[in-house]
Amino acid sequence: QVQLVESGGASVQAGGSLRLSCVSSGYTSTNWCVAWFRQAPGKEREGVAVVNIDNPSATWPADSVKDRFYITRGKDRNMWGLQMNKLKPEDTAMYYCAARVAWGNTCGDPFGASRYDYWGQGTQVTVSS
Repeated sequence: QVQLVESGGASVQAGGSLRLSCVSSGYTSTNWCVAWFRQAPGKEREGVAVVNIDNPSATWPADSVKDRFYITRGKDRNMWGLQMNKLKPEDTAMYYCAARVAWGNTCGDPFGASRYDYWGQGTQVTVSS
């Protein structure tokens, strides 16, 4: 059984940076789409960024975080992170890592949460003004 574990959430001031991490276990497939989602109180779960861990040029950032957030790759292909820069109060949310098998080399419907098979339990990010 695949398990994902997030870490790195914290309280930071607007304009600051933070890096979240995700570690998976029990998964060996290639062309794995790895993702970060977030959910703020009273809002639906929202895709943040997605990348094919085996094809890093295939990446999809959400418009709300483009040029600020990006997925990082660890030394182990089962490890990845979310580098967050220029944080804003509206980035405050519970952040979740997720994973699924890619469609070929792409991650079609990258922010379709229902397509992801594996989820972490979340890590809280709070950004103050």
